Amino acid sequence: MKIAIESVLLGLVSLPGVVAWGDLGHDTAAYIASYFVSNSTAAYLKDLLDNQDEDYLAGIAMFADKYKYTHEGHFTENFHFIDAHDDPYTDCNVNYDRDCKKGGCVISALANYTAQALDRDLSKEENQLAVKLLVHYIGDLHQPLHNEDVARGGNDIHVQWRDHDQKLHAVWDKTIPETIAGHLSKKRKDGILEWALEWANELTTEISNGKFAREKNTWLKNFDLSDPLNTAMGWSIEANKLVCSHVFPKPNSPEKIEGKELSGRYYAKAAPVVEKQIARAGYRMAAWLNEIAHNNWEKDNEEL
Repeated sequence: MKIAIESVLLGLVSLPGVVAWGDLGHDTAAYIASYFVSNSTAAYLKDLLDNQDEDYLAGIAMFADKYKYTHEGHFTENFHFIDAHDDPYTDCNVNYDRDCKKGGCVISALANYTAQALDRDLSKEENQLAVKLLVHYIGDLHQPLHNEDVARGGNDIHVQWRDHDQKLHAVWDKTIPETIAGHLSKKRKDGILEWALEWANELTTEISNGKFAREKNTWLKNFDLSDPLNTAMGWSIEANKLVCSHVFPKPNSPEKIEGKELSGRYYAKAAPVVEKQIARAGYRMAAWLNEIAHNNWEKDNEEL
């Protein structure tokens, strides 16, 4: 059964101009996850997050982006990405020891906050914070340019989109997802959560019995929450390969893509990748949260 659009809190509307993978993409992935988690996981998370509404995950999907700008959360600034020091024109690759910054990266953050989410000796508030951050970081991990260092993940590469100047990173963060979901009735005018929910309903159908149905089980190949670091590294390697194949497809080296118009042929090849990555993020997020909830449920029952 699809999530009811009417149940979304209408007051939670993002300001114009700030939509990104961070808003539309993250919220969509979170709604997809809320569709695929088990009933017991949903009950556990709603209690942990103090939210019984359908947006219990989507409503906190952007928390980490706000948290990093606070005094107490500033140390998480580097937890949204891993800077692969590779050559995205000849050899895309990620190496944890080489690429994870001394202060941490998205891979170490996923491992650390998974441990905190599973630690029943921590307070409810600490478990809650860990889950809020995990929901966002799993989404970040699936954006190819969050797994690449060149030109600061594409932030220093300026391109054209329908004759308007944009950063390449923003094209992948914001413009491509918005364009894919532009056919939906809600769009931005009804609020980002409503728009994301409508897109999530569409993608969950594709995952359940549409174009992703046959491959969705492969998305969890080698998934092992007892080894979150290697699980996350596998997904990072997968996303990083897309930098070579679709972000900078030959002959579009990082230097040659500067100033190019990307709304035509480039978009046609990139859009299916973005759509699949958001679908993967939501489906994998559900598996990740299921394992956390089930492990904690078993621990709680052992103590009874």
